[in-house]
Amino acid sequence: MENLNRLAGKRLSRRRFLAGIGTGAGAAAALTVAAGCGGHSNNSSSTGTGSGPGTGTGATITDTDILNFALNLEYLEAEFYLRATTGSGLSSTDSGGTGTVTGGAMVPFKTPAIQQYAVEIANDELAHVRFLRKALGSAAVGRPDIDLTNSFNAAAMAAGIGPAFNPFADENSFIVGAFTFEDVGVTAYHGAATLLTVSSDLAAAGGILGTEAYHAGTIRTLLTQLGTPYITYANQISALRASAGGGAETTLSSTSIVACDSSSISWDRTASQVLHIVYLSAMAGVVSKGGFFPSGLNGTITATTT
Repeated sequence: MENLNRLAGKRLSRRRFLAGIGTGAGAAAALTVAAGCGGHSNNSSSTGTGSGPGTGTGATITDTDILNFALNLEYLEAEFYLRATTGSGLSSTDSGGTGTVTGGAMVPFKTPAIQQYAVEIANDELAHVRFLRKALGSAAVGRPDIDLTNSFNAAAMAAGIGPAFNPFADENSFIVGAFTFEDVGVTAYHGAATLLTVSSDLAAAGGILGTEAYHAGTIRTLLTQLGTPYITYANQISALRASAGGGAETTLSSTSIVACDSSSISWDRTASQVLHIVYLSAMAGVVSKGGFFPSGLNGTITATTT
């Protein structure tokens, strides 16, 4: 009962989420279950009001806004994995025919198992994009501008890895690049659990979290097998994410793979923290573009709050 009370006390409203206190990008993706399976993405029970990131004081925020926030980030992951495994990104149909993508190329994989892992994750991320676009219908935003070249170079510099980093150069570099995204998704999905009130939605979100955790666990395990310097690179990226995204990181080593707190509970992040990470901005204050999204996100939720 004590644990149930503790979890109930953590329940957050959509308003708090959108103000940067609730959860992050992957968590918003979990809410697509409500739209796709429950069919209530725009009804009164799933619409909140508040001052959301980039919305202005008193703006009304709907599930459509939240789902479009998720879609922006799914575009990013899909473009990264698809280009790494096929050499091409999203089709015009899947991207909404908007936005440009800088960088990305087919990775010259040498290990069949690693290539298969990459292909499987790419297919998962493509499925997420298609699911969100179907759930949103005509309200779906198109793909924003995405940078997979300058962003990784800037991240490498900020993390102390070096002046440049190409995650598409070889399979080991690809694994490090994938690490940049996967842990963020897991922490964000954890936050989604505190937003959902319909049991079927919560169950489905738990399933999505499981898929993201499988991805992250695979990448983290592969990194421990690669050893130095790749574990070092990953931990440097982890430290950079911590400074931008409110901590929520666990040092990776050959004896420590799982990212969690002292109670073995996975970390969670706010929407604002996730935006600071993808915009590659550790500074306090409002940030509305940069990093992987040089022109910002499309839709209503586009800026950090702190």
